[in-house]
Amino acid sequence: MKVIVIGGVAAGTKAAAKLKRENRGCQVTILTKSADISYAGCGLPYFVGGAIQSRDELIVNTPQSFSALTGVQVQVNTEVTSVDFGAKTVHTRDLLTGSEEDVPYDKLVIATGASPIVPPVPGADLDSVFTVRTPEDAVQIRAAVQSGELKRAVIVGGGFIGLEMAENLHCAGVRATVVEMAPHILTMYDPEMSGYLEDYLADQGIQCFTGDGLTEIIGEGRVQKVKTQKRTMKADAVIMAVGIRPNTQFLAGTQLDFMPNGTIRTDAQMRTNIQDVYAVGDCASVQNVLTHQDAWSPMGSSANLEGRLAAQNLAGAQKEYPGVLGTAVIKLPGINAGRTGLTQTQAQALGYDAVSVLCVVDDKAHYYPGSGSFIVKLTAQRETQKLLGIQVLGSGAVDKMVDIAVTAISLGAALPQLSNLDLAYAPPFSTAIHPFTTAVQVLQNKLSGALESMSPAQFQCGDAEGYTIVDVSKAPSIEGAFYMDFTKIQGPVQGLEPKDKLLLVCTRGKRAYLAQNRLKYYGYTNTRVLEGGTTFNTVEVQE
Repeated sequence: MKVIVIGGVAAGTKAAAKLKRENRGCQVTILTKSADISYAGCGLPYFVGGAIQSRDELIVNTPQSFSALTGVQVQVNTEVTSVDFGAKTVHTRDLLTGSEEDVPYDKLVIATGASPIVPPVPGADLDSVFTVRTPEDAVQIRAAVQSGELKRAVIVGGGFIGLEMAENLHCAGVRATVVEMAPHILTMYDPEMSGYLEDYLADQGIQCFTGDGLTEIIGEGRVQKVKTQKRTMKADAVIMAVGIRPNTQFLAGTQLDFMPNGTIRTDAQMRTNIQDVYAVGDCASVQNVLTHQDAWSPMGSSANLEGRLAAQNLAGAQKEYPGVLGTAVIKLPGINAGRTGLTQTQAQALGYDAVSVLCVVDDKAHYYPGSGSFIVKLTAQRETQKLLGIQVLGSGAVDKMVDIAVTAISLGAALPQLSNLDLAYAPPFSTAIHPFTTAVQVLQNKLSGALESMSPAQFQCGDAEGYTIVDVSKAPSIEGAFYMDFTKIQGPVQGLEPKDKLLLVCTRGKRAYLAQNRLKYYGYTNTRVLEGGTTFNTVEVQE
């Protein structure tokens, strides 16, 4: 069996290598436009920032080493310009010699990946306008940093790549500014979570201008200024991180079934609508585990899983890919952010009766050196209490919280099943009641009515109007607020009436919950706990 794989980065090389292990007798050939294969695209920002020292560290395998390891034939600098699905041939062009030929196949794997979007604005062709997709891109940006020419950079796009570049340029001593057309950065998070990160990054020296689009890049030969819808900024470079589009244009007009975004629609076995043709990685659509709707997950993690599974099916298996959850994690200056599943906004838009809670929990034993906290937002379905999603911010291992949630959601777990898991504990790693468990229990309290709260989103929308803010922190921390040491409550509180609308606020939310519990006992019927306390919210008392 002759198998052609178009594309040689994550999904393509994984599919080719796995297929040779499954069936050594297959003739497997990778055709790729690049001179490199199997490079770590996700590591490019960290090469720019200096965490990865050598370009060679980004290259997982050379064509020669990959062929020796796997037995796969690799043809680099070879562009596939068209495919004749009826004749089962791909038309190729050698990018060095210009020679062309038709190559036959028995099975075809399309793993052409995606390319950066460059907005068609004046000045986009200037020197020092960069994209971040290949090792060469990273080498050029790093050279500009090391030369001392790049002191101010504007990153266009507030997604994962844009923010990773901002962080790494910031670490390299470059003043980094992010411009994002959407109302917030990281649009796959709920708005209040993204807003928190915007404020945090500003405190670290990375300004994020949201709701603002790039209109022009100004300069003579190279970038000197950047003009947006709202402002003009000096800059020495522009990093385009607006997004990516699948490399499927060469297949336009064929019988392939495409999604509106240009990805190739696949089934659970990674097959396209054309017999003997598979699609994997950034050029393919898959399915969302929760919603069963078509989904695009241009991530190195899912690309590798898809390539592996496609290879198994090519070798005769009947395996199905369950799909993706939109799982992601990002490292930012002093804080990490992770998420999976549905946000509250997404769940409600899809018609779920969703309930969420935001809480602040210790990430490890509070007395252990280096301990910090997680800001956790959990979302569940109200009636079934099935977990729908998690968003986590913190200086520690947010990925462990996300990975537990991935497992739970994938297995269809509900909150009662998650509230007593025997999760790992030792002071350097966790708390005696695991932070994930704590977050689950807080959400259960909200669902049962034991916790009556106001979310940060509600607080930001003005739902606290008419409430008396009651500071229940260990010591007074909100200027002008009514302060109360809840540990001394033994009956009615002087100055507060039982029917008063009281918003209880502390540093994180825990003391406010304990105060609410005690106040309820003494007849106070209209209290609310501000989720996240002053750690997450800015609380001011109006005069």
